[in-house]
Amino acid sequence: MTILGMALISGGVFFLVTGAVGMVRFPDIYTRMHAAGKCDTLGSLLVMTGLACHDGFVLTSAKLLIAAGFILVTSPTATHAIARAARHSGVEAWTAEGDR
Repeated sequence: MTILGMALISGGVFFLVTGAVGMVRFPDIYTRMHAAGKCDTLGSLLVMTGLACHDGFVLTSAKLLIAAGFILVTSPTATHAIARAARHSGVEAWTAEGDR
């Protein structure tokens, strides 16, 4: 179980770092929210699942899996709400023509 747990944690850290790089590199709020929503949700789920596998079947693992389920539901919902609020506020999407 330790090898599976470490593989899941490593994959989660990779996605979390990729999402952080996307937040810095992408040009507007919509693409940044995409990086934050996808990578942070998947990264957090992989890390929490990896920690649950690494600990074995104990109460802490159950709590980690409940928290992972909560993140699975709330993170995409929050990302959608922020992007929708930006759209309603009049924030325009980035285009290649606007960069010149």
